Formats: sequence, C-alpha cells, structure tokens
Amino acid sequence: KGRGIANNVAVPGVKNIIAVSSGKGGVGKSTVAVNLAVALSLQGAKVGIMDADVYGPNVPLMLGVGFHQPEVENGQLKPIEAHGVKMISMAVLAPPDKPMVLRGPMLHGIVRQFLSDVNWGELDYLVVDMPPGTGDVQLSLAQLVPVQGAILVTTPQNVSLADVRRALAMFEQVAVPVIGLVENMSYFIPPDMPEKRYDIFGSGGGSKFADKFNIPFLGE
Repeated sequence: KGRGIANNVAVPGVKNIIAVSSGKGGVGKSTVAVNLAVALSLQGAKVGIMDADVYGPNVPLMLGVGFHQPEVENGQLKPIEAHGVKMISMAVLAPPDKPMVLRGPMLHGIVRQFLSDVNWGELDYLVVDMPPGTGDVQLSLAQLVPVQGAILVTTPQNVSLADVRRALAMFEQVAVPVIGLVENMSYFIPPDMPEKRYDIFGSGGGSKFADKFNIPFLGE
C-alpha cells in the first residue's frame, strides 16, 4: 500500500505509482524512467509515464514522440502512446522553443493536472519522472497521491551521491518507501575494444551508498 502524506487521493484506475528521482540533474534519471516503463510494458503490464520534469521535459524525445498536442476527450487529456506506454509531458503541451517560467504554486497545479485531468485508464504502473532536486514537485506528488515507492538514480561521483542523499532524506520525510538505487554511467566500454572497461566517474559509489543507508542496490 502506498504511503506518503495522509489524506492524499488515489488516481482512479492506477494501481501503483513509482517515482524515479535523483538529487542532481544529468545523471540519466529520465533514461532509467523510460527504460523501466518500457520494460514493465514488455512484461505485459499496463504502464504510463508522467514526465514531471517540467523545466527540462525530455521523455517524449526518448520515446521518439515529436511535438504534437494530445487530444482532449470528455474534458480530459488523452495520453500519447509510444512503445506500449501511455505518456504525458509538458513537452507535448508547450512549444519546444518556449522557456518554462514557473513558480512553486504553478508546479503544484501542473502535477495535480497531470494526475487528475489526464485519462490514464487502467494502469498497473504509473512511472513518474521527477525533476532533479528535492523541491516543490516532489513534495506535491507525495501530498497529492499515494506513491508506492521511489527509485533513486545516481552516478558514481561524490557530488551526485551527496545530492541523492538529500533525495533519500526527502522521501523518508514524506514516508515514501525507497525501492532501491540505480547507479548510472558506471563505466564505459569502447566499441572497438569490448574487453576494456573504463570507470570514468570512479567506481563503487552507488553500492557503498546503498549499503550505508540500507537500501537495495538495483544495479550499475
């Protein structure tokens, strides 16, 4: 059962909400969210992905969806489908060349809208690609709906691990269970020398972090 802040309201038809989060930007959080959503769909689950990264929404790009606005049906937005996944993103609602100038209360409104004004239908999983950091959107999500769990994404460097520590603390504060940690960009294998492996950003940071804070290490 999802926890989160008391009195939040479940999204009709959505069984599980999974937040994918990171402390800092540029660690490949959207890549993990999109691959997780598509992998769950390939296993036969009904899956949606909500791109809550309103400042830098790039889920549509990763799903190969160009800019076209979703249809409206009975006063609700119809998610765009790609690779077996239903998706909604700020990137399909606002022209790509316009900067997102939004303040906290507006962000809360967008999160609420993406949850209640989108016809998700029946979903086993709604994967939420969170914006980097530990700000308004994260708290809004925890306040508005029961989040079943969070997946944290980091890279091996200390700066990324310091930021993901804050993300972990934030989910603890709002009583959202952490499913585990994914370490991304762990190493580079040159295509012409597949036997070689370079730890460009150092190594072992993710697994040490998971051990220290007693959360599952989902892989590198």
